[in-house]
Amino acid sequence: MSTSFNPIQGQTNQVQMNQPFTLREGQVFHGTIKQLYPDQMAEVQVGGNKFVAKLEVPLKAGDAHFFQVTSTGAQTELKVVTGPMGQSTPMNQQIQQLLQTMNLPKSAEMQQVMGHFLKEQLPISREQLLAAEAWMKNLPEGVSKQDALGAMQKMVELKMPFTQNVFHALTVGAKTDGMSTSIQQFMQQLSTSTTVNDQMKANLMQTLQTIQKPLEGEIGATIVAKATETLFNPNESQANKLQMLNLLKDAGILPKSANLSNWQQVQQSTQAQQPITNQMLAGQVVSQIALTKPAQVPQMVQQVQNWLQNNELLSNNQKAELSQLIQRFTQLPQTPQTIEVFAKQFQEQLMKAFSQQQQTAMFSQDGNGLASKEQLLSLLRPEFQPQMLDGMLRNVVKLGQETQQPYVQSQVTQADAAVQAQVDSKAMEQAMKNVLRSLGVSYESALANKAGDIQALAQSLKPQLLALIQDAQVPPALRDSAEMLMARLNGMQLLSGENGHQHQLVMQVPLDFFGKRMDATLQWNGRMREDGKIDPSYARVLFYLNMESMEETVVDMQVQNRIVTINVFNDSPGIGLLAEPLKQRLKAGLSEKDYHLSGVFVKPFEREVKATVAPKQDDVPTSGVDYRI
Repeated sequence: MSTSFNPIQGQTNQVQMNQPFTLREGQVFHGTIKQLYPDQMAEVQVGGNKFVAKLEVPLKAGDAHFFQVTSTGAQTELKVVTGPMGQSTPMNQQIQQLLQTMNLPKSAEMQQVMGHFLKEQLPISREQLLAAEAWMKNLPEGVSKQDALGAMQKMVELKMPFTQNVFHALTVGAKTDGMSTSIQQFMQQLSTSTTVNDQMKANLMQTLQTIQKPLEGEIGATIVAKATETLFNPNESQANKLQMLNLLKDAGILPKSANLSNWQQVQQSTQAQQPITNQMLAGQVVSQIALTKPAQVPQMVQQVQNWLQNNELLSNNQKAELSQLIQRFTQLPQTPQTIEVFAKQFQEQLMKAFSQQQQTAMFSQDGNGLASKEQLLSLLRPEFQPQMLDGMLRNVVKLGQETQQPYVQSQVTQADAAVQAQVDSKAMEQAMKNVLRSLGVSYESALANKAGDIQALAQSLKPQLLALIQDAQVPPALRDSAEMLMARLNGMQLLSGENGHQHQLVMQVPLDFFGKRMDATLQWNGRMREDGKIDPSYARVLFYLNMESMEETVVDMQVQNRIVTINVFNDSPGIGLLAEPLKQRLKAGLSEKDYHLSGVFVKPFEREVKATVAPKQDDVPTSGVDYRI
């Protein structure tokens, strides 16, 4: 079963109402003559809009006609397409007369399109009608005709280009499931392709792996933390230490020359000495300590103490132990030898501290957005750069899963279990951010505003898909899969937007947690304050989730004056009982953010049959099943 979401109630009408009413030559619409003026000028009403136009022939006030725009120059000029029609004229008769007058095919698809635009009182041109008919005859898999008509309506209302690419993006982008499947199919086709450039294939596969397994980096970091603890453990066997050492070397975290006696090397910076700042990674701090001259020790010590106290990742006990180490150092004679020993001891203590933090608080971040894994890798890897992190950690997991070494296998299993045990709201937030960043949904905006790391932006999925689609050597089947993914990414942008103070944001996030796949779609509607910032007191958020056990679930969260009401729609029995123990935690969490939980209500989906606009013919469906929320 495939479902798609509609705009939050009232959003479409609001957008249409606030858009300036404009007409283009060739468009046809149903209008009523409200008032006549000299020189064949008249006031014409179309839906809730009125405008003055010049008529080709004299008409009578109060009559309704189909008009076609013949000119939009200094004044709008209209010609009558059909004779006067009253409110009692059957819709089917109006459609048939209009199709005949405009010399349009009377196919079921054309009648559906025409009927929809008549009902919505929207202007549309003959060329648009012909294009819409062709699209209706070749809808993408899983896209209903009602979804297609809604997409066309949005294209006209928001004055989007009436092209197949935009239509495809809106229809495919509105689906709330199937994105994980699309990614999986694309990966399979990409992996077996022999015509795609090797480097392009490798980059794409790495990005797709990041999207599919957003927490794999945490597993890799936890394996590294366990390896570090093993190497420092005096009670661990040499054989086990050697297994973990070789894993770190094979993954490129430790140099190939590392052995059990020299693996902990203080990094020697190739740059000139710099002041130690709070933004520095732990490895950089140790390097600066090693570069310190005896006369500079007092200044260095003060900088290290400031860095230590401002580090939000370390516990108070860990800070106390490190402070004691600093204090002992200051009581010694300041020589190059004592500085070297202090640098190594400080490095060792930091390695142990961040290894512990990675296993107990792996989803915590400091004020600079850094986590324990970045700090730990900076201490282990010479010249560590943050952009290396993800590839290195995923490589650790891959090598750990492929190895036949029993001790390594046990550590990988323990690391996986440790990450599972700590998955919480922070983990979900981090996973979603990782996926959205890797998808590249804001690629064009970031590029235009020169925001973020351009090199990192280029490694996101969207620009890589674009390069693949433009490659003439790519086989048609793979290009089709790439275009399907691109349409879904573009659909998010087209369905998002601002309308005065009202904003709508749509995000689709394919998630994979420990073998459990889930497609999550978030639709947020809110308003902006006068200062241009989001008003946190009022919002409505819809979550569309497709989960392995609970299947289709919709969470409707409404925020009014910081009072939160949540409705959960799901057909599984017993969901209400499972949710009951979680309500107090939710209430407490919202209270910490200055929100008040009004209530959580679990309800089944209510299905209703809705009549369509199309005329009743054997080959034209006249009803369908929809979800009402």
